[in-house]
Amino acid sequence: MKNPLVHETAIVEEGFVLGDRTRVWHFSHLMDGSRIGSDCIIGQNVFIDKNVTIGNGVKIQNNVSIYNGVTIEDDVFIGPSVVFTNVINPRSFIDRKNEFQPTLVKRGATIGANATIICGVEIGSYAMIGAGSVVTKAVKSFELVYGNPAVLRGWVSKNGYRLIFNEKGESVCKSTGEKYRLKDEEVTIL
Repeated sequence: MKNPLVHETAIVEEGFVLGDRTRVWHFSHLMDGSRIGSDCIIGQNVFIDKNVTIGNGVKIQNNVSIYNGVTIEDDVFIGPSVVFTNVINPRSFIDRKNEFQPTLVKRGATIGANATIICGVEIGSYAMIGAGSVVTKAVKSFELVYGNPAVLRGWVSKNGYRLIFNEKGESVCKSTGEKYRLKDEEVTIL
């Protein structure tokens, strides 16, 4: 690895793979058997469990917990105090490590502060999860969801701007001019 920055108070266990130019800040704990790609920022007091994969260019804000079985693709933003779960029905007196359910966060998605992601879901590319939401089911690419439980509230562009579709099911990102189509509740870039 080239030029990673790991704060002296962070714990990076032997066997953890840390990508080039990735920065790990105060009091974070990265468990063995996981990997973080290049050019990532891992905020203060972040816990990353075993068997977690994090892509390149990911930003994880302070106080985030990412548990066993979570995969985060490139360019994802995870806001402060987000929590990922890995068992549907935990009990302290029952070992359910063989019941962990995988969670996938696809490229470019954003998860707002204090959101909880219930295990076993997929969050689509460039989806946006509102702050404080509880995600209990899959979120499609470009969907904007929020609430408890999180429900569809609209759609966003790759750059995170709200998309308003005309009667033909077309919209344009006000930031980039990219054109989008909504058909059968799925958004694609034209």
